[in-house]
Amino acid sequence: MDETYDVIVLGTGLKECILSGLLSVDGLKVLHMDRNDYYGGESTSLNLVQLWKHFKGNDKPPEQLGTSREYNFMMANGSLVRILIHTGVTKYLNFKAVDGSYVYKKKKIYKVPATDVEALKSPLMGLFEKRRARKFFIYVQDYDENDPKSHEKLDLNKFTGPVLLIFQCRKYGLEDDTIDFIGHALALHNEDSYLAQPALNFVKRMKLYAESLARFQGGSPYIYPLYGLGELPQAFARLSAVYGGTYMLNKPECKVEFDGDGKVIGVTSEGETAKCNKVVCDPSYLSDKVKKVGKVARAVCVMSHPIPDTNDSHSAQVILPQKQLGRKSDMYVFCCSYAHNVAPKGKYIAFVSAEAETDNPEQELKPGVDLLGSVDEIFYDTYDRYVPTNDHQADNCFISA
Repeated sequence: MDETYDVIVLGTGLKECILSGLLSVDGLKVLHMDRNDYYGGESTSLNLVQLWKHFKGNDKPPEQLGTSREYNFMMANGSLVRILIHTGVTKYLNFKAVDGSYVYKKKKIYKVPATDVEALKSPLMGLFEKRRARKFFIYVQDYDENDPKSHEKLDLNKFTGPVLLIFQCRKYGLEDDTIDFIGHALALHNEDSYLAQPALNFVKRMKLYAESLARFQGGSPYIYPLYGLGELPQAFARLSAVYGGTYMLNKPECKVEFDGDGKVIGVTSEGETAKCNKVVCDPSYLSDKVKKVGKVARAVCVMSHPIPDTNDSHSAQVILPQKQLGRKSDMYVFCCSYAHNVAPKGKYIAFVSAEAETDNPEQELKPGVDLLGSVDEIFYDTYDRYVPTNDHQADNCFISA
């Protein structure tokens, strides 16, 4: 361990493993350490016994839930897909498209329309609203930053007005509920501040949704790793190792060392110090250089059926927009099953998550949990969110948020 590295990465969460893989591919000498004896951090995949012990302190879950080793529980055409392709990490894992994308409106679940054709068929809107929405979808689909003909006298490179003005300038007259599901279920904003932001990014996000839907040719624009989300950090860890990265798990303490000017010079663990010029880490390794900005509430559910009203989908994402719940931010429901090799045949795993706005996660997540129908087991959890407060140019410490 007494060597010099370009970068030392602390923690094996998804962000840390992605950075470790990218840095190794680019030829840097990387040492990757974790105080735990497993990869993944909050993104690791647990079997049923591990999950039971984590939440209930009992390593004997009910027999009717099936064999423990058949479970993989998640513990926590966009840029990530481009990173997967760029690095070649897809050699180490496989993905499967998520079957359906849905949105919650007035206590019901609806399929999310992503094209002008789907807009005409959607029960989310009335007849005249469907026609207006179809025109808007065509405008977004045809919009090309480099083709003035597609701008229809509204060049979003020059137009810096808020998103809301798109609807006014284009004179679509879309209803508030339609704007709500477009902004949250297609552009994937988790609260309403986007309405006051420049419009170009909003259109790009809508186009990304439609392009991803077409690319993966499934019922949704989403993909999910076979065997669970924990496969992602492990795949990037393998990639880093292939390109010369060194991994050390179960390393206690991992104390970051600084010189007299406050710049990082290495990391000490078990009496040995590895020297480096830069450190990349999760917030737990430099707790004095971060601040808490929020908390996430989460429910993990084991079920014997798919989410009702999702066309018996083996996997589905449901977005509950903030206005529908009277919240400040959206709630998310994701379900996967034995089709993604995360549960025994006939079993489904659902995750309900939201930014915590109260101290009662069970009550706060109830609207999402109620959509699931009957559940075999349910586990509640919360975890804090942090952002860095340090000047990384001054201390060469790069902390993930």
